[in-house]
Amino acid sequence: MAAKNFDMIVIGAGPGGYVAAIRGAQLGLNVAVIERENLGGICLNWGCIPTKALLRSSEVFHLMHRAKEFGLSAEGIGYDLDAVVKRSRGVSKQMEGGVKHLLKKNKVTVFMGEATIPGKGKVTVKTDKGTEELTGKNIVLATGARARNLPGLEADGDRVWSYRHALVPPHQPKKLLVIGSGAIGIEFASFYNTLGADTTVVEVMDRVLPVEDADISAFAKKQFVKQGMKILEKSVVKQLDRSKDKVVAHIETGGKVEKQEFDTVISAVGIVGNVEGLGLEALGVKIDRTHVVTDEFCRTGVEGLYAIGDIAGAPWLAHKASHEGVMVADLIGGKHAHPVKPESIAGCTYCHPQVASVGYTEAKAKELGYTVKVGKFPFIGNGKAVALGEPEGMIKTVFDAKTGELLGAHMVGAEVTELIQGYVIGRQLETTEEDLMNTVFPHPTLSEMMHETVLDAYDRVIHM
Repeated sequence: MAAKNFDMIVIGAGPGGYVAAIRGAQLGLNVAVIERENLGGICLNWGCIPTKALLRSSEVFHLMHRAKEFGLSAEGIGYDLDAVVKRSRGVSKQMEGGVKHLLKKNKVTVFMGEATIPGKGKVTVKTDKGTEELTGKNIVLATGARARNLPGLEADGDRVWSYRHALVPPHQPKKLLVIGSGAIGIEFASFYNTLGADTTVVEVMDRVLPVEDADISAFAKKQFVKQGMKILEKSVVKQLDRSKDKVVAHIETGGKVEKQEFDTVISAVGIVGNVEGLGLEALGVKIDRTHVVTDEFCRTGVEGLYAIGDIAGAPWLAHKASHEGVMVADLIGGKHAHPVKPESIAGCTYCHPQVASVGYTEAKAKELGYTVKVGKFPFIGNGKAVALGEPEGMIKTVFDAKTGELLGAHMVGAEVTELIQGYVIGRQLETTEEDLMNTVFPHPTLSEMMHETVLDAYDRVIHM
């Protein structure tokens, strides 16, 4: 069979791969994309999107319980977990259909199957119908990542779950253990806790949400505890004893091991890159701890071979993958490309309350040698937050005392995942405290707090 020739072959159709393919097609390249499971990848089918659908259901459920506060009445409040999950899966299905339509519209050739790279510029795809041989001057690896399995803590889909099982739960957890308090762990803890599960979160680091600013972590923890979660920091799950309807976890805290019984465990202890079975080692691709080593333009060092998204390392975020996809397509298409700066990428966590941040934490900025000015503003001082019935939250900004550069912004509270983009744009435009102070923020909005925290950093705060 004659090989099919393309200008650009993308392996993986997640938020990195399908976006790279569309951008390549826009630039007039003949593009193929290969996907072994679902168009839209983990993000759209088993990650970002379906979790947000679940969390929206739990958020509405939580608000229904607060009806009286708003002068409303709601009787016999309950939920149907199967229906909640069905809605979530429907949202993913709709989005997957959208990606299929976009690829078709942009005339991208889609191959559903497993890809290997037998040599430079060659890709073999095993499909249901047999094997396809493709050739292409440029190959983009966008194969993503999967949940890390720690020995003894492996997911079995019955009593011990990965994120996938947690999205289509075989039962409603009554007593839940979540191992890991990064974004994935804390979002599932938030969801199931709101639906009434007695939830314990175990974190090996000294605080929950360990990548966030210490003040934000502390505030979020206080809210989680208020909601009934048990948070165990500086703790390790040593082993899980599994039986038909329960799991006994051996949890070590401060050198002391305690046994606790749960009916469900969710393991959220990080991810590993999907680097196996592609033939990367034979090509001379450098792999470091399951991630492909690249330069700032996502080049692997092997001519014509790029790696984007989760497979290319932290931060493991869909929007980073998409941006890298566009950058690589621009490079291949002969356009001027801007490298993605990790410290300018916002992180968003959709627990209750939400958490969002961009740039350096206060501790990191000091560690890098900056003299800093720090501003803080609480939600309780904002009219819109109080009117919404969401007075629990805070915004923190970190500035370079010498130049006024915005080094970082950190938020916890209602809708902060939407607010953070203001600071992301600010950093992109190299804004200073003066620019932000002179910007007129609309009233009444939550965004006014973004203004006040800047004013606070420079001892000019009005409403506090």
